[in-house]
Amino acid sequence: MPVLNRIADFAPEMTAWRRHLHERPELEFDCSETAAFISERLRDFGVDAIHEGIAKTGIVAVIEGRGPGRTIGLRADMDALPLDEVTGADWASKVPGRMHACGHDGHVTMLLGAAKYLAETRNFSGRVALIFQPAEEEGGGGEVMVREGMMERFEIDEVYGIHNVPNLPLGHFYTNPGPLLAAVDTATVRLTGKGGHGATPHETVDPIPALIGIAGALQTIVSRNVHALDQFVLSVTQVHSGTASNIVPETAMLTATIRSFTPEVRDLAEKRLREIVEGHAAAYGVRAEIDYERGYPPTVNHPGPAAFAAEVAREVAGAAAVDAESDREMGAEDFAYMLEARPGAYLFLGTGPGAGLHHPAFDFNDEAAPMGATFFARLVERALPAG
Repeated sequence: MPVLNRIADFAPEMTAWRRHLHERPELEFDCSETAAFISERLRDFGVDAIHEGIAKTGIVAVIEGRGPGRTIGLRADMDALPLDEVTGADWASKVPGRMHACGHDGHVTMLLGAAKYLAETRNFSGRVALIFQPAEEEGGGGEVMVREGMMERFEIDEVYGIHNVPNLPLGHFYTNPGPLLAAVDTATVRLTGKGGHGATPHETVDPIPALIGIAGALQTIVSRNVHALDQFVLSVTQVHSGTASNIVPETAMLTATIRSFTPEVRDLAEKRLREIVEGHAAAYGVRAEIDYERGYPPTVNHPGPAAFAAEVAREVAGAAAVDAESDREMGAEDFAYMLEARPGAYLFLGTGPGAGLHHPAFDFNDEAAPMGATFFARLVERALPAG
């Protein structure tokens, strides 16, 4: 079946919501204006309860069905990114240095569309918990909401989320029944030697050769330590040192992002990174400081809910437009914490041609919002049949 008729009826309204949010991006946990807009819409829809201030600016709203039953959680992230937008759209960001470059404005709109429909029709038993989460891009708002007891407080039994994908055909879905997205860790290495004149390097302890050696040797973790069939990425993403062409610097630093799927590989990567850095520091006579931060865990779908979500996606998009056995990806997502706390699944929804995620020319395709809203609505109606 295509987009639900009632959702199609208010699709122009959804476009207006999305563009309003796009003009007013907010970062991390500071999503107060976004949250206020969401709460106002939810009150207009007549949802049964709105709980604000979870993880600072997060919201959980509840819609009661026609009888007793389980509670399904539906999640949308709200925060934007620290980028200057270059789309030139009439609804482009009005806040310098911030933009919705990952489509979270579209995610909020999809969930609001589902909320409007479900609050009107209530063609289900049990309850729906609408989760509007801050700080997905930075800060782990999903973890904070779980840690603050969201799952227990609202008696959530299962939880589902969607992320948009530019350059996947519009309306196509993909997911899988297990690990979908990687764990992400960040390493920062700071080296300290002895600075001096570039003409007399023998009087210095140069940290740059050590840094270059470390950056190259870290790739041996991928090629020589991790099993070839275990998916793993280590990328050195920053290298900084020096101020002039004739000065040997005192310090040098690098950062790396580390992506993995299993606790064993995650532990091995940290162990080997520390050994490589410390060994190079000793060999080159510099002092090393290592800051190794464990970030989001892997996003692991539960097989039953993932299969069910794929069935619903086929109903919305057609069987040919749904891949239920997609490959893993090395991106990360703090919806992982919700899937650690409760069964559920995460899916991707194609939005058609356009600039990629986190690009200053990105803009969410408004045609996708009714499709995502229909998916959420039908998932609830299928999972919690009325009567």
